[in-house]
Amino acid sequence: MTYMVNLFIQAQMELASKYNPADIESKWYQYWLEKGFFKSKPDNREPYTIVIPPPNVTGVLHMGHMLNNTIQDVLVRRARMKGKNACWVPGTDHASIATEAKVVGKLAAEGIKKTDLTREQFLEHAWDWTHKHGGIILEQLKKLGASCDWDRTAFTMDTPRSESVIKVFIDLYEKGLIYRGVRMVNWDPKALTALSDEEVIYKELSGKLYYLRYKIEGEDGYAVVATTRPETIMGDTAMCINPNDPKNAHLKGKKVLVPLINRVIPVIEDDYVDIEFGTGCLKVTPAHDVNDYVLGEKYNLPSIDIFNADGTLNEHGEMYANMDRFEVRAKIEKDLEAAGLLEKIEPYTNKVGFSERTDVVIEPKLSMQWFLKMEKLAQPALQAVMNDDIKLHPAKFKNTYRHWMENVKDWCISRQLWWGHRIPAWFLPQGGFVVAATREEALEKAKQIVNYTICADDLRQDEDCLDTWFSSWLWPISVFDGINNPDNEDIRYYYPTDDLVTAPEILFFWVARMIIAGYEYEGKLPFKNVYLTGIVRDKLGRKMSKSLGNSPDPLDLIAHYGADAVRLGMLFTSPAGNDLPYDDSLCEQGRNFNNKIWNAFRLVKGWEVKEIPQPESAAVAIKWFDSQLSKTMAEIDDLFSKYRLSEALMVVYKLFWDDFSSWYLEMIKPAYQQPIDKATYDATLGFFDVLLKILHPFMPFITEELWQALQDRKEGESIMVTLQPEPAPGNEQLIMQFEKVKEIIAGVRTIRLQKNVPNKEQLSLQITGDHNADFDAVIVKLCNLTSIEVVAEKSPGSISFLVGTTEYAVPMGSLINAEEEIQKMEAEITYLEGFLVSVMKKLGNEKFVANAKPEVVEAERKKQADAESKIASLKEGISGLK
Repeated sequence: MTYMVNLFIQAQMELASKYNPADIESKWYQYWLEKGFFKSKPDNREPYTIVIPPPNVTGVLHMGHMLNNTIQDVLVRRARMKGKNACWVPGTDHASIATEAKVVGKLAAEGIKKTDLTREQFLEHAWDWTHKHGGIILEQLKKLGASCDWDRTAFTMDTPRSESVIKVFIDLYEKGLIYRGVRMVNWDPKALTALSDEEVIYKELSGKLYYLRYKIEGEDGYAVVATTRPETIMGDTAMCINPNDPKNAHLKGKKVLVPLINRVIPVIEDDYVDIEFGTGCLKVTPAHDVNDYVLGEKYNLPSIDIFNADGTLNEHGEMYANMDRFEVRAKIEKDLEAAGLLEKIEPYTNKVGFSERTDVVIEPKLSMQWFLKMEKLAQPALQAVMNDDIKLHPAKFKNTYRHWMENVKDWCISRQLWWGHRIPAWFLPQGGFVVAATREEALEKAKQIVNYTICADDLRQDEDCLDTWFSSWLWPISVFDGINNPDNEDIRYYYPTDDLVTAPEILFFWVARMIIAGYEYEGKLPFKNVYLTGIVRDKLGRKMSKSLGNSPDPLDLIAHYGADAVRLGMLFTSPAGNDLPYDDSLCEQGRNFNNKIWNAFRLVKGWEVKEIPQPESAAVAIKWFDSQLSKTMAEIDDLFSKYRLSEALMVVYKLFWDDFSSWYLEMIKPAYQQPIDKATYDATLGFFDVLLKILHPFMPFITEELWQALQDRKEGESIMVTLQPEPAPGNEQLIMQFEKVKEIIAGVRTIRLQKNVPNKEQLSLQITGDHNADFDAVIVKLCNLTSIEVVAEKSPGSISFLVGTTEYAVPMGSLINAEEEIQKMEAEITYLEGFLVSVMKKLGNEKFVANAKPEVVEAERKKQADAESKIASLKEGISGLK
């Protein structure tokens, strides 16, 4: 309690001369936590819910997290201040492949191999690693100001989530949607596991196209095959030609010999073969190519798997057994050449699949795996996005989403890993299996289908675990325990969630699958809007990454610039779906804005206040800014409704920096060492209160500090739980009129600047034409004028400018050297007359006028008119000075 009292005394004390974020950030975050402002429980308010894209449990904060979570926090804080019951659910993902790889690496450093351990022993190490390193990233998010309900923190392998995953697997299996079979999968030779198609990243590589000679059985000739993978010839079980290819018609019905090992294989015919590629002959290796696998199934060809799990060749690799696949490629090239079986090699560029996690080249491999049928499940999820029940921001990703969902393949959900949710399938001693949550339940199911005596110890659970995404696809449901307890209060109140903020690269990995799960298990969408962030890139356009060494440590940035400045830096140039070109200057700009707000606040709070009459200029300023504020708040609401957060920030930025600081405060500021009237001061504090509330979602720390210092606060109050005011109708006519006033003031200031007239030197202003005198008090103050006078003719020696059709003139009198001014203007006239001659030559050229584009001719005519107008104005100015 003493700490909190001291905190409030400190908040009311005079503010430091410079803003130091380190002094306030931890103070206010701790205060928010202690007061439970982040917590949410179902009540009668409208809920607003976001579930965090769960980062890897052992991960650390990177720039992508900074962008993503800043956006989420802005949305959550704003919803809270709009009166909604905001709930931001945090959590982490167990990340099977990444975490297991880290644990294996850690064990290797200690001289321990994974293969030396039992599954249980390895999992002990994995849990130790998770407990030691897990959750660090969530603690780091607190430094950013993330207002998550930390009491709701979930982990994809905690008990409720694990039970949810197993329950869903059993349910889908019993619905006939999960099956087990040998299929061609993407095999990761480093992680030693199968991958789904979406976990394969294709890169364009420069390689070689090898032309190999296959001897025709019983003849002296050869059939030549072009391949990028000569190391797989040991797995060839056929050669295929197109039946419509005349150049290879002589091979029909024949057999050929596999180079080096002379195994006989048949020549088959199928119009799948591209006649134009290579020689038109295709080597068929059903065990190691997806398309060859299809041909093998069609023509009942044998499959010869030549690879071990780690990418080395097995005994079917003959003389290359136990060698790495890429070593074999280099060696076999030499051996084929030596044997006269290599016709030629050409450079060739093709797309090669890499593991998204380990970045090694994947190997197509026949393997027994578990799959989820996707075609029917995907239909509601496809329609939801196409019909805009779920809106993608930006909408350009709809086409990408549709393409994937219309061509969806069955999902390989098994992984050859130990860290993860173990597949709840139990194999029986005499063949077959049952699917059940526990060994006891499996035994009961087994007894119903076997005709022999069986006990629990006879059952052997599948060694594989489930794909990590098989747990995270349930995230919007499972964080509210909606799978295990489908009708609980939380799931009824918070589901569907409102907004999901994530990266486009996991639109299919995660977003589409969550939509599928939402319709399958809740009968409705899991969220209403998906905000797709861009990629954070460096000045050279490269994606920021540790390997490139081009990514700053986010915590270092926060320590140097402050969390609010970094948040602004992430949002200044990051419209939805577009990449963020990051540079430290963005954070510098954010820090400068913090300082601007801080200094403006200190200026206002430093004024002496008295009960004196309100100046007319201040009364006008208050009316104008009140309208400008209302208009801008409505604009901000509109931008948020369109998820244009970056633009909304820039509107707020301009409102404070330009409208409030550069114009409003200048209009109401009292003269040096003079007091301000109480009415204007109170109105200004009211504006500051609203501005801080608008800024708070973007800049939570500085706004809390200043809001607490704005007036006496009670212990337990906070800006984050106040309501943002709704915009009132603004006076649009007043705003438009004031834009003209700005032009008038800018015109007078330009004359001062050009003629080196000090600001302390009073001027007068003459007007020829229509003029609204309602704002004269403001013009007099900001231009330091003695008078404003409407005249029929301006004074000799005046310098004038136009605003619309009205001419404004500043009599210069003795303020300038007439002779020098005349010389300057005559020199400018000489230059303009020379310029005008060149323009007139072009316009006098009939060919130019006839052949040039109309807009080009029009541009030249405008140059002519502008030059003539300027010359006339300068001549008039000279005559006035003589």
